[in-house]
Amino acid sequence: MPVLTRLIPSPVVVEIRAGALDDLAAVLADERISHSGRLAVAVSGGSGARLRERIAPSLPGADWYEVGGGTLDDAVRLAGKMKSGHYDAVVGLGGGKIIDCAKFAAARVGLPLVAVPTNLSHDGLCSPVATLDNDAGRGSYGVPNPIAVLIDLDVIRDAPARFVRSGIGDAVSNISAVADWELSHRVNGEKIDGLAAAMARQAGEAVLRHPGGIEDSDFLQVLAEALVLTGIAMSISGDSRPASGACHEINHAFDLLFPQRAASHGEQCGIGAAFAMYLRGAHEESAAMAAVLRRHKLPVLPTDIGFTVDEFVRVVEFAPETRPGRYTILEHLDLTSDQIKGLYLDYVKTIGS
Repeated sequence: MPVLTRLIPSPVVVEIRAGALDDLAAVLADERISHSGRLAVAVSGGSGARLRERIAPSLPGADWYEVGGGTLDDAVRLAGKMKSGHYDAVVGLGGGKIIDCAKFAAARVGLPLVAVPTNLSHDGLCSPVATLDNDAGRGSYGVPNPIAVLIDLDVIRDAPARFVRSGIGDAVSNISAVADWELSHRVNGEKIDGLAAAMARQAGEAVLRHPGGIEDSDFLQVLAEALVLTGIAMSISGDSRPASGACHEINHAFDLLFPQRAASHGEQCGIGAAFAMYLRGAHEESAAMAAVLRRHKLPVLPTDIGFTVDEFVRVVEFAPETRPGRYTILEHLDLTSDQIKGLYLDYVKTIGS
């Protein structure tokens, strides 16, 4: 009987613990990612720059590149600067925008990426996607998975609380995203990768059901692991499907329709996920999700982030246009603006204002 196996794209190293940052050089050497210590380190002007003073002495062979923002132009410029060096790897040290810039630049110059996030704002820290602002608004670009991910829980604990809360919303939204994937399978026969779906769903459930808060080390460990597993799930499936359904369509619609007023990625995804669960008839699950988001001080209604009901109706109506070809509960129901408004008012009654 033949033994059938498959290779799963994932980082060679995943270190999630307090003090991981201080061991960066040793971990990269031990895992044969960089024996020579020749590294290109992309840092933000904020958290990354502050941490540079702490770890620079342990990386004497590194060249440091400060990245101004999270645009496609920033990533292209970073790649251009790194071309002249003879590096073993690129290290992205900072928040989500810096990690995405470093991902894109590393792919452009053909080097592996080591992701060292300073917050847990979303699942991009380990995903095969770089999300960058461009002239048309915002684009998603396919890139290789990071070869290593180091998450120092001490650093995460020092990050602004709103970033960690954003990561909670993004992780919990996996539950809605997988439900949309399963809906498309039932209606359209879209193929589901069962392993990717299981990893993404269980990552979301672990965060949803954990009793702790962002001040607890155990909870931060679970959240970090959930975001890493979600990134690996996307690599396994070959796209963002395990973590992106109606919840993310609603998020993208907020960004495109109201670019100057949009909230964080995770806040908008959390709102989208709770509402999408209600739309598919999972009213108890929707209310439970909203309760957990509220416990973590995340918004659950558009009014919580400064949008009117009519503006939210416009967002939900526009949302399917943000991902042509993706089938979610929004495409399935094909609601009119009046129907969206009526369902939203019912949703508010169910979860409480």
